[in-house]
Amino acid sequence: MKLKILVGAVVLILSATSCKKEDVKQMENIEEEITSGSWRITYFNDSGTNETANFNSYNFTFNGDGTLTAVNGSNTYSGTWSVTDSNSNDDSPDDLDFNIYFKLTNDFEDLNDDWDIISHTSSELKLNDVSGGNGGTDELTFVKN
Repeated sequence: MKLKILVGAVVLILSATSCKKEDVKQMENIEEEITSGSWRITYFNDSGTNETANFNSYNFTFNGDGTLTAVNGSNTYSGTWSVTDSNSNDDSPDDLDFNIYFKLTNDFEDLNDDWDIISHTSSELKLNDVSGGNGGTDELTFVKN
């Protein structure tokens, strides 16, 4: 009986570790894609309201050290970003979060979230988030310049 429990525990640990490796690979791919070049927001829907125009003139740069800058020629805003694994027991990219944080009280505050990654390529990152408070869905799309 003890041997069965031990074998079961080893299998569980090994399967969790292998899934974790898939998540790490996926995270590394996203980080490599997003730190290459500058990006712009082509779509931002905040609980049913299209707020894309608030960010039209901004270019976003995601740096390898986790810092983020948004520049439009006259304004520069700094923030942070990261990719985290919200569930290390599953190798689904749906469990990866793209975190954005600006310590601001303007339109950029609306970008602060632990976004779910819907899809990503070397030129596009689609994110969404279901709000805890009102249950609305926010959608955010970055496209590489």
